[in-house]
Amino acid sequence: MSKIRLLLADDHTVLRAGLRMLLDAEQDMQVVGEAGDGAEAVERALELKPDVVLMDISMGGMNGLQATRVIRERVPQTKVLVLTMHDDEEYLRQTLEAGATGYVLKRAADAELAVAIRAVHRGEVFLYPSFTKALLGNLVAKSGGKQPGHPDSHGLLSEREKQVLRLVALGHTNAQIARQLFLSVKTVETYRARIMDKLQFRGRAALVRYALKKGLLGEDEDKEPGAK
Repeated sequence: MSKIRLLLADDHTVLRAGLRMLLDAEQDMQVVGEAGDGAEAVERALELKPDVVLMDISMGGMNGLQATRVIRERVPQTKVLVLTMHDDEEYLRQTLEAGATGYVLKRAADAELAVAIRAVHRGEVFLYPSFTKALLGNLVAKSGGKQPGHPDSHGLLSEREKQVLRLVALGHTNAQIARQLFLSVKTVETYRARIMDKLQFRGRAALVRYALKKGLLGEDEDKEPGAK
């Protein structure tokens, strides 16, 4: 089995050492390099072409967001998973805009990091679940209890497409979505393609940004599929 090749980018040497020990213990992962700032992260990514970069945001010189943009432009096959202490929705928005496909809080790294790495390596978006709920609560509160969005969002997508979009944005796989909505995996793939076509998006990160902006993630998570 080929291992997921990882590059660690963080300005704290002790944290990098701990992450290396944690991740090298995973049978399907291998840390192939480290970087202490954004510029070095770009340099090492170009040299090593890792599968996934674990990127801190707050680093001296070139920060993690700037480095993420450059890496995604110059090494597009490399995924970026942001590992940060910032539980703030603006940072999340900025990381998605920069091209990252995952966002994990450092305080939860020991429990969620390996799961997140595997998810972004498969091409999925991973947002730390409890942070996503807090983010949605903040968005609703800032809008005065009203869901943010644009009136055309309901016209663009059918109710089923919104359900699929919501689950995609929350990081669920096609198989998981199929089980939850009682659909075949092929049907879920068709829905996803249709959503991408209607919204004229090219990647999953764009779907997540759209779902957050339009308030599609603020629906009751405990509803049964198809419930009103």
